[in-house]
Amino acid sequence: MALTGFKTLPRGEGLSLAALAFVIFLFCGYPLLLLFQVGLTAEGQFAVAPLIEAGLSRSVRIALWNSLESSLLSAALATLVGLLLALVIGLTDIRAKGPLVFLVLLPMMIPPHVTAIAWIQALGPASPLLQWLGIAPEPGSDHPIYSRGGIITLLSIQHAPLVFLVVRSALRGFPRELSDAARVSGARPFRLLRRIIIPMLAPTLLAGFALSFIAALGNFGINALLGIPARYTTLPVLIWRRLASFGPDVLPKVAVLSILLALIALIALGLQLLLQRRIRRELVGLPQAPLAIALGTRKPFVEAAIWAYLIAVLGLPIISLVATALVPTYGVPLDFSTLTFKNFIEVIARQAVTGRAFVNSTFAAASAATVIACLSIVLGYFLATGKGASRRLAAVSAGQAEIGFAVPGLVISIAFILAFIRPLPVLNVSLYGTIWIILIAYVAAFLVVGLKPVAAAYNQLDHSLDDAARVAGAGFTRRMRRIFAPLMAPAAASGAILVFLTAYNEVTVSALLWSTGNETIGTVIFNYEDGGYTTLAAAMSAVTVVATVLIMLAMNAFARHLPAGVIPWRA
Repeated sequence: MALTGFKTLPRGEGLSLAALAFVIFLFCGYPLLLLFQVGLTAEGQFAVAPLIEAGLSRSVRIALWNSLESSLLSAALATLVGLLLALVIGLTDIRAKGPLVFLVLLPMMIPPHVTAIAWIQALGPASPLLQWLGIAPEPGSDHPIYSRGGIITLLSIQHAPLVFLVVRSALRGFPRELSDAARVSGARPFRLLRRIIIPMLAPTLLAGFALSFIAALGNFGINALLGIPARYTTLPVLIWRRLASFGPDVLPKVAVLSILLALIALIALGLQLLLQRRIRRELVGLPQAPLAIALGTRKPFVEAAIWAYLIAVLGLPIISLVATALVPTYGVPLDFSTLTFKNFIEVIARQAVTGRAFVNSTFAAASAATVIACLSIVLGYFLATGKGASRRLAAVSAGQAEIGFAVPGLVISIAFILAFIRPLPVLNVSLYGTIWIILIAYVAAFLVVGLKPVAAAYNQLDHSLDDAARVAGAGFTRRMRRIFAPLMAPAAASGAILVFLTAYNEVTVSALLWSTGNETIGTVIFNYEDGGYTTLAAAMSAVTVVATVLIMLAMNAFARHLPAGVIPWRA
């Protein structure tokens, strides 16, 4: 009886849904199920003893506490900063809002390990920029960024744009009549914020906090590059270290730690959903143009504060990154006698690994974005129009995508190693050690990023459109090709752009999946820095930042030719 709705589907729709559910399960569900099976099995039977044993380990307890502490504190700081930026840019009459939004979101697009390298080189005693300015710390003094506070600060800088994006989107849909009624009643801007806008944003802020917490929990680049010298080990770094130690039982032990990390992320996601239901706010009226609160004489000071923040979080580290790349050896002061471009020539022209990394990252990110866009259009259709068992099956598939995004990238890596370390049945082809395992890991990790805008777009369509096409005799394939794919293309493109930019520079997922010949941009930069080739890491990082900015600017240039909402930072 439960499958009645599925059986009544036309054959084409039923086969398409079954194939879609199988692919999503293979990419998102199966590896994680296998991870839990391996990690929670003792002598061939289910057992929680491995998890308890891991929890009793002193090193695991310290790493767990450090992960929770840094994630919670950085998420709180990121939420505060993101909220303030969204309120000022979204609700006031400050100028140059377009460039400001672009620059505020840029730290999110720069890889975390590049952010860490940039700040290491910006504030240390060997910083070429600080030496040139004559304000570098004394040689041999402690590096201020190698600390608990440094890690929390950089994590908050990295993830504040996430909160900004979520809050700004909510503000754009905020009913204008609520604020108009308050202002007519004599409420001043600060009272309007305190009594109406911020309380109505409570669910959105909770979602932003949860996103920042989960992102910080699984962050590898910042935690590794800053945490190892600071002796502040988090769970992702502990997993990476133990996997690198090899041994006959390393995979089961690492699987247990990965399960612990995944459980924390899932508990955080569950608490977010539970609290959001309790503090849900119903909005009345139609969304209208956002507020433009006049700042009056305070406008120049507010604008100066925002630009000062952007110079601090973007200008200082990027200039230091470039300065480090322009000296022959890290620690040498930058002047006309030491200025050299040999590091850029080395990474661009002489190091074959650099070219491979850019090709591999471009291919994997673009392919994953394309696959995700196609899957999202089909899955979104069944989520919006499905009934009975078909809708439940689509919801299960969407739930697997949510879990794939919620669990940290290193957990996805371990799960994919367990799932694909052996050759595929029948085909006898191994994906492990190839670029293909990185590609499908990207699909698993970022599927929900592409699905969200498509699902939202489907919810705005009138279902009678599908009914009319059915009455006219259009089959499932023809309806998708002629009606829904064109209508969903802008939303799918918006999600694909975010997927591409996220996957293009990432290191967390690929850190454990890359192999010689299949390096990604993120792993090459991390290996340069980890191996002590600081100037090469700086040059490669600078090239990556420039490439990311150029990609975003190119998309920006085409925005006028695309439907509204396709370019996320122009939405």
